[in-house]
Amino acid sequence: MTNRPNPSIAWWTLTLLCLGVGAYAWVLYGLLPEVPATAPEFQASFARHHPAVFHVHVMAAALALLIGPWQFLPALRARHPRLHRWLGRIYLGGGVLAGGVSGLLLAPNTFGGPVANLGFGVLALLWLFSGWRAYRAIRQGRVDEHRRWMLRNFALACAAVTLRLYLPLSFVSGLPLAPAYAAIAWLCWVPNLLWAEWHIRRSAPAPVAARLGAFAG
Repeated sequence: MTNRPNPSIAWWTLTLLCLGVGAYAWVLYGLLPEVPATAPEFQASFARHHPAVFHVHVMAAALALLIGPWQFLPALRARHPRLHRWLGRIYLGGGVLAGGVSGLLLAPNTFGGPVANLGFGVLALLWLFSGWRAYRAIRQGRVDEHRRWMLRNFALACAAVTLRLYLPLSFVSGLPLAPAYAAIAWLCWVPNLLWAEWHIRRSAPAPVAARLGAFAG
């Protein structure tokens, strides 16, 4: 896979999904006076969450989705390195740190029982860990390692997108909501992370700095 100047169809598809989910969350939880009603099972779990923690998580995760795709554009990194750095700081601080810590606090009370609680808890921990590793690597000047960890981190951030793709499928399938949601708590991020690892290993023979740009082109 070579580094092309223009973003690929796959990049545009993912970016539009991220922008759609991120903007939807900001409008739904940030602008509307009342959040529309959901399934009764979800309403009961929402009632157990601290409202401020829940809103921080939603808004921070949405921020990560709105910023993340652009950070993988080689043209942005090459032509506007300062903007790339500032967007990265906002992504890691306002998105990953705030969203990961609040997600970790929310995980024990999420709908779906202990399996879902554990799935979302592990997701939050890995999101925080990969963000920290990416930050530490770039602070020490290890650019290739930074990009590898950022790819893993963004794959985890996209759990917010894949979760919303799996939920309608679970409703259409007619499966009981609780076990389906418990499975989605893992399915929304484990395949994403496996894809990131596959992509990193597939790119290993060549400099990762050049190969990760293939994600965007």
